[in-house]
Amino acid sequence: MTTLRPELRTIADWIAPGSRVLDLGCGEGTLLAHLRRERQVDGYGLEIDPAKIVRAIDNGINVIQSDLDVGLSEFEDASFDYVVMTQTLQAVHYPDRLLEDMLRVGREGVITFPNFGHWRCRLQLLGGHMPVTASLPHTWYNTPNIHLCTLRDFEELCAEKGFAILERTVADQAHRSTLAMRLLPNLMGEVALYRLRSG
Repeated sequence: MTTLRPELRTIADWIAPGSRVLDLGCGEGTLLAHLRRERQVDGYGLEIDPAKIVRAIDNGINVIQSDLDVGLSEFEDASFDYVVMTQTLQAVHYPDRLLEDMLRVGREGVITFPNFGHWRCRLQLLGGHMPVTASLPHTWYNTPNIHLCTLRDFEELCAEKGFAILERTVADQAHRSTLAMRLLPNLMGEVALYRLRSG
């Protein structure tokens, strides 16, 4: 049995038992396998990497090969209770469009992303370098990330689009949350987790 990374444990706690879940960029299907086992969800995953698709199928996950940059047009409105996307928002070409599609297809959306406003990122930028941190481990020339954002950026986009933020959690890479993170989330939080609904 695969151990869930810390952020996935939080997401699992947000998912109601017996719900329908679509996991965008599901990887090997770890989250969906856990949710099926522990919360009896009916889930599907979308993944682009053929090797990960094979492993997801081996894990008993219903998975479809799909490029998130083309959107979710193959799914009807409100066909899922939750649409989940972890650590992928910053790697798609049109994150705003994908968020709209997520909240069209699902009653709620669950998003996680690395916070580019974290103090370590800011310090490295002040030193004249693109940040390399635990939550952003790639160098500027080999990163898959093309649309990095801060918590403030993301929340401004949600306000602009009329998305309601139902829950927000910030944490470090080990998913520890401190008083400083709660008081100054945009400065101290390394990883952001949001639960959203269309306004």
